[in-house]
Amino acid sequence: MAKRKQKDNGKDTSDDESDSERSLVDVDFEFFDPNPDVDFLALKRLITQLFQADAQALPVHDLADLILGQPLVGSSVKCDGRESDPFAFLTALNLHVHKDRPSIKALTAYILEKSSADPTLHSKLQTLLGPAALASPNSKPVGFVFSERLINMPVQIMPHMYRMLADEIQWALDDNEPYDFSHLVLISRVYRLTAEEAAELHASAPRAKRQKQSDLPQGAGVYPFHPEDDIIRRFAAHTLDYTFTHAQPRTEEAFGLDTGGRMMLIPTGRLRDIAAALAEAFPQPSES
Repeated sequence: MAKRKQKDNGKDTSDDESDSERSLVDVDFEFFDPNPDVDFLALKRLITQLFQADAQALPVHDLADLILGQPLVGSSVKCDGRESDPFAFLTALNLHVHKDRPSIKALTAYILEKSSADPTLHSKLQTLLGPAALASPNSKPVGFVFSERLINMPVQIMPHMYRMLADEIQWALDDNEPYDFSHLVLISRVYRLTAEEAAELHASAPRAKRQKQSDLPQGAGVYPFHPEDDIIRRFAAHTLDYTFTHAQPRTEEAFGLDTGGRMMLIPTGRLRDIAAALAEAFPQPSES
């Protein structure tokens, strides 16, 4: 059964349409537990989408198996029932309990390697995820938050997903399951724009989009793919934007966005604060 149903009243507006001519598209989103029988291929695609070119260094198959193999924690979002493909995923994996899995070995090494660009963050992660910490039975575990969705999925699904994640972690703890994390590591995606590229995006955006300036990049800089990341980073102890190891070199003729990764280290005690802040920032659309 679905965990919950949520309606999205999406608006599709062209340059020449006035507010009164907007067409409404009603979509019902349902939240489900991970389904190993259906979700595997779509989840692999989402993992590859998250890590981009660096996915080649990770055992994606094993990571998808691990995510789908834990029934207590994690949610997917679908539009056509439990047997349909997921459009979004949010879960948390114990990096200590699963330290011997190929995907977690590779992921932990990746996190430590990328964090080396920030000595303070790297030192903290070495304390949390280094060989000594992973070998010690007294070390409090760290959770890896996997969060990814298709590009056209509305951000309004995220407050409920984070609230469910906080609830499910607490319920797992009530059952003495190993989810007593000290910190959470969240990896997300960013893109970098030059001033010229930002100006081109403004010029090419539909008129209604241009009128809502906050939705558009404001000049050169680094921007998150997912709007909720700007909220989440307020609760992070450390945030690091990094380049992908296997990204193709950028030239003046390069096509597409210059993408990279973002790593956030979050004290687990802030998870419910994140869910509340997301609910305030991205309220549910009116069903009227």
